[in-house]
Amino acid sequence: MSWDPVFRFVKRIPRGRVLTYGVLAEVLGLPGGARSAGRAMAATPLGKGVPWHRVVGEHGKILIREPYGSLQRKLLESEGIRIVESRVDLNRHLWKPLKKSTRKDGTRKRRNQN
Repeated sequence: MSWDPVFRFVKRIPRGRVLTYGVLAEVLGLPGGARSAGRAMAATPLGKGVPWHRVVGEHGKILIREPYGSLQRKLLESEGIRIVESRVDLNRHLWKPLKKSTRKDGTRKRRNQN
């Protein structure tokens, strides 16, 4: 399976925001759910600009083992994200991506009725 669609989507996560593995899997319809999203993030190619550090576990928990867990924490903190007991405050930092069919103002596009 190619993880390229996952990497493209993760590149859209704004600086100072995070997404959980579960939400990532749900939005993209990944078979296998959060575990598949985790596998994709583990396969992130270096030097391609994919902000892998912006994807965290359920309840904002940093799940990556050392030494990358410390690196993730440092990268998130450099973006202004405060981490307490290895958790990101999702109420403050969770990114809520818009659905493709919804505009920024929350309205949906109308189809031509010709």
